[in-house]
Amino acid sequence: MSCKFLIQTTSGVLAVGAAIGLNAFSAIISIDLLEPNSWRQKHSQSAWAQDVDEEISIRVYQQASPAVVTIEAGNGSGSGSIITSNGLVLTNAHVLGGVRTVTVRLADGRQFQGDVVGYGERGLDLAAVQIRGGTREFPTIRIAPPGTVRVGQRAFAIGNPFGLQGTFTVGIVSRIDLNRGLIQTDAAINPGNSGGPLLNRNGELVGVNTSIFTTGQNAGNIGIGFAIATDEARPFITSVQRGTAAQVATGTSPNRSGRPPEALTIDGPIRTGRLDENSNVLPLDNSFFNLYTFEGQAGQQIAIEMVSNEIDSYLIVLTPDSNDLGHDNNGAGGQNARLVATLPSTGIYLVVANSYSTGELGSYQIQVTNLARRRQTPQAPIEFILQEQGSLGPGDTILSDYSFFDSYTFSGKAGQQVTISLQSPDFDPYLFLVDEAGNLLAENNDVNESDYNSKIVFTLPLDGSYEVIANSADPAEQGFYTLMIY
Repeated sequence: MSCKFLIQTTSGVLAVGAAIGLNAFSAIISIDLLEPNSWRQKHSQSAWAQDVDEEISIRVYQQASPAVVTIEAGNGSGSGSIITSNGLVLTNAHVLGGVRTVTVRLADGRQFQGDVVGYGERGLDLAAVQIRGGTREFPTIRIAPPGTVRVGQRAFAIGNPFGLQGTFTVGIVSRIDLNRGLIQTDAAINPGNSGGPLLNRNGELVGVNTSIFTTGQNAGNIGIGFAIATDEARPFITSVQRGTAAQVATGTSPNRSGRPPEALTIDGPIRTGRLDENSNVLPLDNSFFNLYTFEGQAGQQIAIEMVSNEIDSYLIVLTPDSNDLGHDNNGAGGQNARLVATLPSTGIYLVVANSYSTGELGSYQIQVTNLARRRQTPQAPIEFILQEQGSLGPGDTILSDYSFFDSYTFSGKAGQQVTISLQSPDFDPYLFLVDEAGNLLAENNDVNESDYNSKIVFTLPLDGSYEVIANSADPAEQGFYTLMIY
């Protein structure tokens, strides 16, 4: 197992290398940090970074919004993206409701009739509309190159939620489900966004916004939305342009999320549930899901299990601030799901009980347990020095191996033992502990061979300020993390 290490050179430059496979010369690689305290330069750059983010957002909106349209189909409406200059619009099948002719309204107020020219097959919730009068030159959104979406990158959504045309929201790519061809994002998506674009920082189309998880009929967005990845949409677009696309929608349904969550209790009784026609429905894949909540305390180690001999269980858990705590398909063996996590904050957690495959029906059992209570007698509550949730990705400072990192400072006393934990559902965490002079005190990649999270237990040598560096083991990795110091 390789590990990184920091080197204090004679000029005071911090460097990073790999402990295995490098000679003494190649192991000393400048991070472009010119002094020991330069870990803290990241914070002085925050105002500059905010200006850059603002400029990117403005540019993306100005570039893409002229090609985002409102589609009025019967009694419903949604959004769409013009992808060719002669007026081919990409949207969701469920937006159209089975009609053959729609009204397409552009951002500049122009209004056209459009003809439905194709549907996705095998339940793929995509459709194409051709604007009449294709001799005109319409504004377009360019499709991003294949395979370029990464967890942690910025994500921008434009659509018409609740009829508010041209609404722009910003977030990140929270997760990529390669098996389902889905992109999960925390960019706000609400009714009316369906069919609209999910964009990258270049204003390119990376997904078609399709669905949200919500806690009830009128609850709206809670920070977990889905888009069909354009890599999944490319074959459909090709079939439309060749005239071979299906002319009838198959297996799509509107996003039905009217069933409210049920309450679970940690160490409470096992609950029995069922995925069926009375459950909520994702139009992405027509899978059923039920929602549950439980109240947790910061630092609790819990396990959530979903067990069934009738369906292939799939679990997703959201934190009180709607971040993705984790997801699991077969952690309990076979078709059963099990998710183990240390709760990052006190509050109400949301559990999504879903099936891995489309349209599965069947009963299941679900339970939340306190692992610490199982193993030992109750202890005093953990006193945290620092608790942070963040993400690694574009906009963060970069090490010489081109991996992203965030830094955090805390005060400690000589002889004080601290535990530093870095956990992520998206990447392999890597931790550094550095003193005020920039000297590396400790580092960790994996807790053990079966736990890829990072943990440092260290006795501080002096009174003073210490720096914790949250990093990833693989430079290409990005995503959410939870950092705890206690």
